[in-house]
Amino acid sequence: MTVHRDAAVALIEQLLDEGIALRRRARGLLPPLLQQAAAMICRALDHGGKIIACGNGGSAADAQHFAGELVNRFETDRPALAAIAITHDASVITSIGNDIAFEAIFARQVAALGRPGDLLLAISTSGNSANVVAAAEEAAGRGMEVIALTGGDGGALGRSAAVALHINIPHHSTPRVQEMHITVLHLLCALIDRTLSSEGGGDEPTHPV
Repeated sequence: MTVHRDAAVALIEQLLDEGIALRRRARGLLPPLLQQAAAMICRALDHGGKIIACGNGGSAADAQHFAGELVNRFETDRPALAAIAITHDASVITSIGNDIAFEAIFARQVAALGRPGDLLLAISTSGNSANVVAAAEEAAGRGMEVIALTGGDGGALGRSAAVALHINIPHHSTPRVQEMHITVLHLLCALIDRTLSSEGGGDEPTHPV
């Protein structure tokens, strides 16, 4: 199967243009939301809490990526930060899915691991992932703050009373939303590092080979 070169170039340019336009739109929407989200995350960590992240598919990968940046580092050497993604333990996830329901795979883990003062980052491209909504409700019921990261119109997650802060990427394309989600997470990491550096004096950014 071959794609005509002109058609391929046109597709690439179209998709890049869509991404650029969405970033420009997000530039006017995201700054106050990301400042608030970073402050919430830093407050939870400062008070001895941890960050729990969840999502399905690409959002599961984003949850693990974000937890990895916090536990290890982003660009600046700093103490490890308490964060866990509840998306990758196949034995736990399949046992809950088999014995209870797939909708419970995250909520059950939040029930086991979540404590008052912790924070849940709930990621759903559509906002309608039932298991992510259930996790948010479980977290709020346990005295945790919940940040929702969604796309489209925000769906059920964006409308949930369990969510303390809703960061929405208002676009219909799943790939474009996912591209912005990883940008949002990287921006949060930068803000968290900046906050911790200003509070305690951090090292200059490092760039490992």
